[in-house]
Amino acid sequence: MDLQLSGRVAVVTGASKGIGLAVVRTLLAEGARVVAASRKGSPELDALAGPNLVHVPVDLTDPEAPAQVVARAVAAFGGLDILVNNAGGPPPGASLPRFAFLTPTDDDWRDMFEFNLFAVVRAVRAAIPEMLGRGGGAIVNVSSTSGRQPAPMNVDYNAAKAALNNVGKALSEEYGPQGIRVNTVSPGPVRTAWWTEEGGAADILAAAMGTDRDTVMDTTAPEMMKLTTGRLVEPQEVADVIALLVSPRSGSTTGVDYAVDGGFLKEV
Repeated sequence: MDLQLSGRVAVVTGASKGIGLAVVRTLLAEGARVVAASRKGSPELDALAGPNLVHVPVDLTDPEAPAQVVARAVAAFGGLDILVNNAGGPPPGASLPRFAFLTPTDDDWRDMFEFNLFAVVRAVRAAIPEMLGRGGGAIVNVSSTSGRQPAPMNVDYNAAKAALNNVGKALSEEYGPQGIRVNTVSPGPVRTAWWTEEGGAADILAAAMGTDRDTVMDTTAPEMMKLTTGRLVEPQEVADVIALLVSPRSGSTTGVDYAVDGGFLKEV
């Protein structure tokens, strides 16, 4: 399927690994021009280097950073058509999961919202005028099924993602008539650095459960979360949904939250 993305300009945050890297790779393959934002580069991102890719090393918790990334897209490629707000998860220096409501401090809550909500708000605020100037655009916010399924762990993260879901709905209502579609993609547990890095979620859960990290990712986590597929989600599976949503092929899709979660959410 031709997603009709050739020549379109996209900003992707959290682009050096995991879902963001898969989105960058997919959009480039579809002919888009991409500004990839992340705190650091990666060998995998470097391997995609070419005339249609610009990497902006930036810390999105800096209030000025999201607007700087959008400005770089305009300077490099002449405008902006697509914004994928993928950066999120544990803020720099934090590790998840946290197992109790009393664990995160006020500073932890502020950092969580700064990274998972305010950075997105600032990016959208910078992107909208550029998109309106081109007659419209497409925004996808990467949330989490945890924003829709409360649990007695990671309460600050879950609350930030729930707020992000609400913002996405509001944006779709306000700017849909002006040609900007806003959708949300909510992954379940994805086999990314959040799980796989040393000291990440797999190691934390393994220590709490008296097992090893591979068993957590291959068996324990899918069983604990009752994943219908019996496995963690792969980053490319999320990226494929995002690519379709930012495509003109999805021209009548806005204000929707798509779960890519291996069957974690069970509600009708």
